[in-house]
Amino acid sequence: MKHFLIEEIDNVVHLKIARGEKYNALDAEMLKEFAEAIQQVKEYEGQVVVLSGKGDGFCAGGDLSMMDTVSDAKQYDEVMNHIETIVSSIYTMPKIVVSAIHGPAVGLGLSIALAADYVVAEPDATISMNFIGIGLIPDGGAHFWLQQRLGTHQAKQFAWKGEQMRAKEAYDHKLVDIVVNGSVQEEAHELAKKWSRRPLKSMIATKEIYHQYGLDQLMLYLSKERKAQWDMKQTHDHHEGVKAFKEKRQPHFKGE
Repeated sequence: MKHFLIEEIDNVVHLKIARGEKYNALDAEMLKEFAEAIQQVKEYEGQVVVLSGKGDGFCAGGDLSMMDTVSDAKQYDEVMNHIETIVSSIYTMPKIVVSAIHGPAVGLGLSIALAADYVVAEPDATISMNFIGIGLIPDGGAHFWLQQRLGTHQAKQFAWKGEQMRAKEAYDHKLVDIVVNGSVQEEAHELAKKWSRRPLKSMIATKEIYHQYGLDQLMLYLSKERKAQWDMKQTHDHHEGVKAFKEKRQPHFKGE
């Protein structure tokens, strides 16, 4: 694989996004590869998965280049199919999945992190659901994950503000489950090893009971996000947001 590393150690499967020079931003090719990597991880014997990023951040979300490459409906649907495969597979995987966040976890990157069962972060980690800055809505199941962790009202506020939170604030808002002092990847591995000495089949059974009944709701949210995101991509505000980002200036939104 070009942009993903898979390694199994001590009953723990490590899946690392390996485009560190770009803060692990995801383009269309990487999303396809990510979906394939997730399916491979399912086949490993290890019962705990640690998802992390190489370089200076976990994942900066979708690469801006995708704004141009998914301009037609067919390409858009292919990209959304891969995104839905990634997050739904993490959510239903018969293993315990831990996201290990350092640096930025932004937009789609945050959605993928929140699909895990447990989110671990370094103190310098920052999270944001910044779709609003380019006139889009959160996707990757973000509406589902945020509602589960924040409740509907606070989830709306978080999405609308597009604000950035450091790890401690994210922990206070229950978007992060633990803030570690050392290397998040090392700490996540130690946590996974500790869990490996517990009755993991029991833990996974509990996950499956809860997530079996949550899956229908997740898929409904993903379907709604897919349609709404396509609609948002046609708006003036989205085009202005992308143009402003490229020109490194404040966007002039019109609500249309």
